[in-house]
Amino acid sequence: MAYINVKEGVPGIRSLVMFRPETGKPLYDLAQILLRGESTLSEAERELIAAYVSSRNNCMFCMSSHAAASRCLYGEEKNTVDEVLKDMQQSQIGDKLKALLNIAGKVQVLGKEVKEKDVEAARKLGATDREIHDTVLIAAAFSMFNRYVDGLASWTPTDAKMYEEMGKRMSKGYVMPQEVKTDI
Repeated sequence: MAYINVKEGVPGIRSLVMFRPETGKPLYDLAQILLRGESTLSEAERELIAAYVSSRNNCMFCMSSHAAASRCLYGEEKNTVDEVLKDMQQSQIGDKLKALLNIAGKVQVLGKEVKEKDVEAARKLGATDREIHDTVLIAAAFSMFNRYVDGLASWTPTDAKMYEEMGKRMSKGYVMPQEVKTDI
C-alpha cells in the first residue's frame, strides 16, 4: 500500500503522476525524450540502460517494466536484457554498450564516481559525446524515478504478464495516463 492516497490498482509511477499531473507531465516528457527521442543509441539500448540502473537501485517496478519494454524493442534478441541484468560484463552486448553501462552504473552510485578514464574508454569504443551525455542523463533520471516510486511505496505488481503488457505499451512511447475508471 502506497504511503499516500493514490488510485488503487495503478502500478508504480503511473499512480504517482496521476496523483500530481503537473509534476508528472514533465517527468513523462523527459522519459519520452530520453528513451524515444532522436539518438544513435537504439530505443532498446536506452530502455536497457534504464532497466540496468533500476536493477542496481533495487527498484523492482522500474526494473521490471523497463526490462519488459527493452525486451519488446529487442524483439528476437530479447534475451539480451536478461543477460545484462544477470551479469553485464559476461553478456553478449558490444563493448561500447558495456562501457556506457559501466558509466551508468557509476552514476547510479554517485555522479562523481564517473572518471575521465571511464569516458575515454567509452570514446575509444566509439561512443559519441551525445551518447555519453544521454547515458549519464538516463542513469541520473532513473535514479530519481526509482527513488520516487520506492520512496512513496507505490504498488509493485509481481505478475510477469502485467509487465509484459506494460512493456508493449511503453515500447510505443510515454504519454500521461488517463484517469482510470473503476466503476465499470
